[in-house]
Amino acid sequence: MNDDEPRVEIDRLIHEPARLMLISNLAVVDEADFVFLSRRTGLTAGNISTHMSRLEEAGYVHIEKSFAGKRPRTTYSLTETGRIAFGRYREQVDGLLRNRD
Repeated sequence: MNDDEPRVEIDRLIHEPARLMLISNLAVVDEADFVFLSRRTGLTAGNISTHMSRLEEAGYVHIEKSFAGKRPRTTYSLTETGRIAFGRYREQVDGLLRNRD
């Protein structure tokens, strides 16, 4: 890349490895519960909770808490804003990889 080419700014919120794993898993489903994400990512309860809170604050993820009988159940889904942001992130990373010199 020469100095005249514009710098590509990627979404640092998504780019963090744990959040990237979480968003990538949510992008292929309508919604996912905590157990599904924990098994797919290997992240701890605290990590999932912390990262999902950050994504929710950004408007990328919707979190719903309910009960299945007496057991708490937390489900997560990407918002339209989150899907757009993830699509943009993927395009930016793909562009960076294609334009390497």
